[in-house]
Amino acid sequence: MLELIDVSARYGEIQVLNNLSIYVNKGEIVGVIGANAAGKSTMLSCISGIIRPSTGSIIFNDVSIENKQPYNIVEMGLIQTPEGRLLFPKLSVYENLRLGAYSKRSRIGWQERLSRVYELLPKLKERSEQPAGTLSGGEAQMCAIGRGLMADPILIMFDEPSLGLAPIAIGEIMDIIQHIREQGVTVLLIEQNVKQTLKHADRAYIMEKGSVILEGAGRELISNTLVKTAYLGSFEKNHSHSESMS
Repeated sequence: MLELIDVSARYGEIQVLNNLSIYVNKGEIVGVIGANAAGKSTMLSCISGIIRPSTGSIIFNDVSIENKQPYNIVEMGLIQTPEGRLLFPKLSVYENLRLGAYSKRSRIGWQERLSRVYELLPKLKERSEQPAGTLSGGEAQMCAIGRGLMADPILIMFDEPSLGLAPIAIGEIMDIIQHIREQGVTVLLIEQNVKQTLKHADRAYIMEKGSVILEGAGRELISNTLVKTAYLGSFEKNHSHSESMS
């Protein structure tokens, strides 16, 4: 459904992506993990049309999209939920969700889609008239996810959905992402929470310095020596420290 072929990208003189190649099959959850500055968010910006790659191809449903405008890509059903959620804090939860169905394609059947979002995320229905800026971290992330679903995605990309959330909220968000896949939406999941990502992803890529250094089935990578040493060890240490502080 989505394929990046030898994609490179730069900010001025700084090379961020280096001949990056990944693919996502229809119906999969594919995880991309890596440390800060690995190039994960830049990769998403290239897919979404916000940054033009300097070389390489991006194919979505057999169409080259590397030179398309972001609004054209959204109209194709390729949707991104951004890092940090980026809600409109003074607008209500309902208004934030309604804005998710802004494109011409997503305006069709938006009421029915809103009902499905409320069914999947009942807390949003309870908070529908509440300003989005008053939501808890977990609720705000649910609102961002709901807004993305209102755009009627074929493939939805999540950029660090667990960022800043308590462990219990992270588990809840990951379960929601699993439900989204079960409803027929393909998922590309960008995360620093390695353990949760590998637990839920069908396949995963490990990125470092703008390139893929390792790929495989999610649950296989959990037991990979390199992943354990470089990622899971530090995650377990930080996770246990945060639990002891709470």
